Amino acid sequence: MTAEATTDLKSADIQLIQRILPHRYPFLLVDKVVDIDGYKTGRGIKNVTMNEPHFQGHFPGTPIMPGVTIVEAMAQTSGVILGVGMDMVDTDMLIYFMSIDKCKFRRKVVPGDVLEMNVEVLRGKPGGKIFKFFGRATVDGEVAAEAEFTAMVDRSGEAG
Repeated sequence: MTAEATTDLKSADIQLIQRILPHRYPFLLVDKVVDIDGYKTGRGIKNVTMNEPHFQGHFPGTPIMPGVTIVEAMAQTSGVILGVGMDMVDTDMLIYFMSIDKCKFRRKVVPGDVLEMNVEVLRGKPGGKIFKFFGRATVDGEVAAEAEFTAMVDRSGEAG
């Protein structure tokens, strides 16, 4: 594993993220994850660029990142946090949405923005299958979206 330790916090660059998540272009929505505290919290970073395919149709002439992709970016951040925090790198782990609750959108996210997804585990423990998270996505400190979401970890692809 190539996670960098700074005090006790870890981070994941794009190469490590791709060893944890199965997502690839155009659906890999997190560029790095920093400040990973065990399996409990972390902060995902997404550099929003005009060349992303959803901007062709959402909306032509007024590109806005779809809210569902912001929620997906928070979910992918949570997957990286679990992957690093619970040592599930190179395990072919999959994580599936089970529910999305209390979802609110507060601000548009547009090309040129740096989207930060602060995610924390509300419920779940190492070795468990079901985890509940709270995510808050911000741009320049301003809340863009927030949600609680529940996911199931599928380790059936793990080696060993």
